[in-house]
Amino acid sequence: MMVDEFTFLRSRSPASEAVSNPGPNMQRLIPLIFGKKILEFALGLKLKLKDPLEANGGGTELHIPLSSAAQPASTCAVREQSPRLGVRSQLFSLKMQRFRISAWRLWDPFCAGAAGMRSGCPAAARRPLSSGQEPLKKTPLFDFHQSHGGKMVSFAGWSLPVQYRDSHLESHLHTRRHCSLFDVSHMLQTKIFGQDRVKLMESLVVGDIAELKPNQGTLTLFTNEKGGIIDDLIVTNTSDEYLYVVSNAGCREKDMALMQNKVSELRSAGCDVNLEVIDNALIALQGPSAAHVLQAGVSHDLQKLTFMTSAVMDVFGIPGCRVTRCGYTGEDGVEISVPAERAVHLAEALLDNKEVKLAGLAARDSLRLEAGLCLYGNDIDERTTPVEGSLGWTLGKRRRAAMDFPGAAIVVPQMKGKLTRKRVGLTSTGAPIRQHSLIMNTEGAVIGEITSGCPSPCLKKNVAMGYVDGDYSKIGTQLLVEVDTTRPRGCFHTPSLPEFELTGNS
Repeated sequence: MMVDEFTFLRSRSPASEAVSNPGPNMQRLIPLIFGKKILEFALGLKLKLKDPLEANGGGTELHIPLSSAAQPASTCAVREQSPRLGVRSQLFSLKMQRFRISAWRLWDPFCAGAAGMRSGCPAAARRPLSSGQEPLKKTPLFDFHQSHGGKMVSFAGWSLPVQYRDSHLESHLHTRRHCSLFDVSHMLQTKIFGQDRVKLMESLVVGDIAELKPNQGTLTLFTNEKGGIIDDLIVTNTSDEYLYVVSNAGCREKDMALMQNKVSELRSAGCDVNLEVIDNALIALQGPSAAHVLQAGVSHDLQKLTFMTSAVMDVFGIPGCRVTRCGYTGEDGVEISVPAERAVHLAEALLDNKEVKLAGLAARDSLRLEAGLCLYGNDIDERTTPVEGSLGWTLGKRRRAAMDFPGAAIVVPQMKGKLTRKRVGLTSTGAPIRQHSLIMNTEGAVIGEITSGCPSPCLKKNVAMGYVDGDYSKIGTQLLVEVDTTRPRGCFHTPSLPEFELTGNS
């Protein structure tokens, strides 16, 4: 079987693209490593795709491939199988698809962290409330979403829009071609003050926080003593002598407990450190024209605001907004931390530009999957180490040498050792691959599981990621994956076994 390299979408940054002269669509796409398949899309191939999320004709029945709670029960539970699963015996309920491994890098450093679907608790998506559950929390833009046709769903304890009047497919493609506005105010925003703020953060995460320049940020990971990932977060070393931290809404309680306990521990030892929760709204503007749109509302030269840097500025007349060049879509973009009472004003000002449309959770998930970005709770969790999750690049060089982060004794040897499991990316044609689908070797033995997957509107094929045994993560290995043919949407009967290719590991 021939190895066919696949390259996921990569972020457009000011380093490779001028804000003031974005140029035509093709020129914006070519230098940004969209790969051959994306260039076909950029050159104007018509996408005659039926939105898989509307396959049964319902905006109210959208499927977000986030968790077992968001999917029909028949596709959520992993079937209990013997270690040696006979392929023939499963054909009555499964359609086997072949795939092969080829080179894939699971995204550039830093970008996997700051927004949107990174709830940290995907099981909360679309879960109905019982009498004993707390009412859903609302962002400052809740009424704004409803007035613009937002279809609100439960997500990580919050009421958030899954989509608006446009279909999921239209929102996804608009973000790739122009830019979209996402409400990510459910994310936890905190400040860490004091002379020992870096000491506190480095006692909890794997990254080198001390090396960050003023107003520079990085994606990093909270880890436990076993090396498991507690959460992924972005830490920015502001020029105002505090660390600005954005972490997952679904991990809010455990993240706060982790940081507050460490604050108490260090303060009892005489250290100077404190923690403050920020009540601002958080708005993400994502897409190739995002910076051009925002430039009209700020005096700051956004060409100087490079990837993963941050600055406080007036935005469309609103003072004290923190603008960070980052995102969770694979596109150039920013996240704007804005006072809650001015969030609607900012959203309306951005929507005055015809380049901007609203987008919800459905588009956010398919965009992040096209970009190869993992979702906490699906693709990484406390049972996964950074190396197993293909996030070894988040380990700071100095931190690896010092082995002074939680779980370092387990994680660092994995950098050069043999892994029992590894996160890999994959693409396919034919029936989409969904979460919990089993991955098998050619003899039918289960050797892994899909953690996320959906049809890619831009690539015109399916994208997914999952974990396989370390012995099967080598490029060129032939494997099998199940497709549940009883699923009413997404997985379609095909006359032959479509080719499936695992597209990499790093």
